[in-house]
Amino acid sequence: MRILKQSLLALVLSSPAILSAQTAVKGTVYDSTNNAVLAGADVINITSGESTVSDEQGNFTLEATDGDIITISYFGFDDQEFTYAGQTQLQFRMANSTATLKEVVVIGYGVAKKSDITGSVNKIGEEDFNKGSITSAQELITGKVAGVNVTSGGGAPGEGQNIIIRGNSSLSLSSQPLYVVDGIALSENNIGGSRNPLDFLNPNDIESMTILKDASATAIYGSRAANGVILVTTKKGKGKKFKYNYNATTSIYDPIKNIDMMSADQFRTLVNQVGTPAQIAQLGTANTNWQNEIYKTAVGIDHNFSATGNLGGFMPSRFSISHTDQDGILRGDNLQRTTLSANLNPSFFDDHLKIEVNARGSYIENTFANKGAIGAALEFDPTQSVYSGNPGNSLTSWQGYTVVNIADGKGGFRKHNLAPNNPVALLNEYSDTSEVRRFVVNGKADYKLHFFPDITATVNVGYDISNSNGRKISNYALPSQLEGWNGQRDSYNQELTNKLFNFYLNYNKSIGLHNINAVVGYEYQKFDVNKYDYNGLTTIGNYDPFQSTLLSYFGRVNYNYDNRYVLTATLRADSSSKLNPDDRLGLFPSAAVAWNISNEEFLKGSTTVSDLKLRFGYGQVGNVNSLRDYLFLTRYTASLATAQYQFGNDFYTTYRPDAINRNIKWEVTNTLNVGLDYGFFNNRLFGSIEYYQRETKDLIAQVFVDPFTNFSNKLDKNIGDMQNRGIEFSVNAIPVKTKDFKWTVGYNIAYNKNKIVNLTNDNIVGGIDGGTGTNVQIHKEGLPAYSFWVYKQIYDANGKPIEGAFEDLNGDGVINENDKYAKESPFADITMGVYTNITYKNWDFAVSGRASLGNYVYNNAASSKGYVAKATGNGQGFLSNVHTDYFRTGFSNITNENLLSDHYVEDGSFFRIDNITLGYTIPQAVKGMDLRMYGAVQNVALFTNYRGVDPEVFQGIDNNFYPRPRTFVFGLNVNF
Repeated sequence: MRILKQSLLALVLSSPAILSAQTAVKGTVYDSTNNAVLAGADVINITSGESTVSDEQGNFTLEATDGDIITISYFGFDDQEFTYAGQTQLQFRMANSTATLKEVVVIGYGVAKKSDITGSVNKIGEEDFNKGSITSAQELITGKVAGVNVTSGGGAPGEGQNIIIRGNSSLSLSSQPLYVVDGIALSENNIGGSRNPLDFLNPNDIESMTILKDASATAIYGSRAANGVILVTTKKGKGKKFKYNYNATTSIYDPIKNIDMMSADQFRTLVNQVGTPAQIAQLGTANTNWQNEIYKTAVGIDHNFSATGNLGGFMPSRFSISHTDQDGILRGDNLQRTTLSANLNPSFFDDHLKIEVNARGSYIENTFANKGAIGAALEFDPTQSVYSGNPGNSLTSWQGYTVVNIADGKGGFRKHNLAPNNPVALLNEYSDTSEVRRFVVNGKADYKLHFFPDITATVNVGYDISNSNGRKISNYALPSQLEGWNGQRDSYNQELTNKLFNFYLNYNKSIGLHNINAVVGYEYQKFDVNKYDYNGLTTIGNYDPFQSTLLSYFGRVNYNYDNRYVLTATLRADSSSKLNPDDRLGLFPSAAVAWNISNEEFLKGSTTVSDLKLRFGYGQVGNVNSLRDYLFLTRYTASLATAQYQFGNDFYTTYRPDAINRNIKWEVTNTLNVGLDYGFFNNRLFGSIEYYQRETKDLIAQVFVDPFTNFSNKLDKNIGDMQNRGIEFSVNAIPVKTKDFKWTVGYNIAYNKNKIVNLTNDNIVGGIDGGTGTNVQIHKEGLPAYSFWVYKQIYDANGKPIEGAFEDLNGDGVINENDKYAKESPFADITMGVYTNITYKNWDFAVSGRASLGNYVYNNAASSKGYVAKATGNGQGFLSNVHTDYFRTGFSNITNENLLSDHYVEDGSFFRIDNITLGYTIPQAVKGMDLRMYGAVQNVALFTNYRGVDPEVFQGIDNNFYPRPRTFVFGLNVNF
């Protein structure tokens, strides 16, 4: 309805003003079924553009002139339209409609009426998207859907997002959802040189995103849908005349908080207390905050222009162009992106043949700042200045930068390989750049058979190609080796091609109270990747090509009786080249039923209950996403260019065999879902509540194998089962709706419990900084995946941890690996999202936020840098800064046991205010032009007890994390 209103208003604002006398027209809006008044009905004079809303008594007043066209609309009722002819008092009786039934939602290989949906499906439209400076498409839905957790990889420009739908479902394979953009299922492979799998997509081009969560909704996509599906629908052409939109934003990104390292004065005090005279003599006189040296306030700009209309009167079309130039708060970080898109939607033969062409291209230039500077800024001696004042003398400095060096025994100095590099030097003298070109196009033809119009045949052909080039270059004199100063250059080139073809028949027939919709189809998808890596020391590159193919047949039947009882059955057969021929075929069925209770006689005409539907579904989907190709074949890996075998003056590439497993097969997830959708008071209050249970069988994970039984000591193998159980609840309301004021609120909460229910071997995972091969997490039967596996710290009477003192949990008198225990999980038990939107006349205001409860974080910065021996380089002859957690622990040395103390596993629960936006619209600022100005603040505030910078760290290990900035946005939106 909002889209209809906007379209009508845009039409009148682009028309010549009608200059004639107007009359104040009064009227009342009624429900024709029970003669009840309807408050909040939209009344629009589409000729003049004036609009109003009926009050609590159903009354309204509107200015009109003879001949004006007036429309009345109300959710759940048929719209009324009439031409004003001088009446002063009007009555409108609104007929109950099937508007809610007719609302369609994009699902797999087609669309469905909302009333026919039996699975867990959430549609987020443009009006519900997060506002502000949005570079990544996934940011649009952060916090908007219960059970859908969106976590950015950090604060870098265009940083990718990790999306987990209803908990982790795999131990080693990808847990990311399948993205389908306008019918093209995107590749699971990462594009070299790219920050984000959706960075080719301009967020301003997206009309809606539909999230499929349970097997009833996802099974039609088979093996690619084990982790859910996100269907992205882009904006299409509409209307008869072209309308234009220009949107520009300027964003300022501000660093918020530093990691708690010692100040220069604190560090001097510590070294003077514990250091030798020689170590004390190494202290400088500067007071350098190295984190302030590497971070800065950054600026980003974004320009978007689109044209929407109709070419030649028969081809609805939309064209857009955008450019983004965004700096990161880490000095030198930058993203530049230009996108182009075209959508053509002609129809022929009285709409029997409908064509849809979607094409979009992007060119992205990335300058990646050296993230190694983040860790170096924590460790580098804060008593030293950034520059030595002695440029060019590599014995005591490097090109003027202060370095940590030690005596070489020859009267000079050398850079110690364990000492940190100058963080500013790492940023200034290291270059990591890439260019990514991507073109995504698909053409779809829907033909409603003339001789059998109940059947529509669809052909969809898609092509997604990307080409990326990148290089990493360090200055020739940048210290990188124990005894030397030498530069380095590495480069790569990657081409990824995704070819898609599907053909399906859609049968839609209504006979009396019976409606049948059936889909049967075939799909072929092939991925080709060609990757070349070059090392600067040689002209010989490493060529690594691979390909994978998916061949599928699918079918779905939806039966609806009297819009009350709905049955859906789906079956997909997938054959993947990633698996051996005997285990290649997977069959993935699902079935679901729904009862539209609100359409029963005892609720028809109810002024209280406007929507009530009970859903139940069960199904199965497979997973081999991100599984390496050809594991069932004997494969050989070429040696690196720096590890070739020399014969005389010639160097030859050698090859080693890789591990092989001929018996690897599908991970299979079985999902049970029970849901209740509700709506009250003409859907002024609506939402849903759901219970689900997901059980994944034959988990794939890396396990150790016996020596000499394979070509490696590790092997990918099906070894276990995992379970996720949860409850989701969402509620949305419009508490107030008057002529000038509208207030909407929304809230969602999800609970998920993850547990590995069967695992042949424990898997130690979660590598951390501070030790060699030290891991802090485990996959173990009976525990959540990625549980922290640590020693139980003993504390003194004052609550201070006693160094090296841990509880003997098994009581054998010895502290060893057998005394470790599981301390919580990095994934939250409970997640919440909340928003509120207010409009008052021409003002609009929006606030959104999120909460996460029960997620734990391992503070690796504190564990690896919070002990006194760190100050003196662990006896290696150089100085290194210390984390202020030392003041809480007093730890002297780093040991494997100290690193794995549960002291460093902290509660990461948080509440974050994500966004506050305030805007003002000037209708007809210039004739035919609407203007909206707005300002926004993102990452407004964070409330948490976590002592690190940010507790929102995917998989829970906080190490070298790129902090998220606070963003101030100023925007201008023009429609004409």
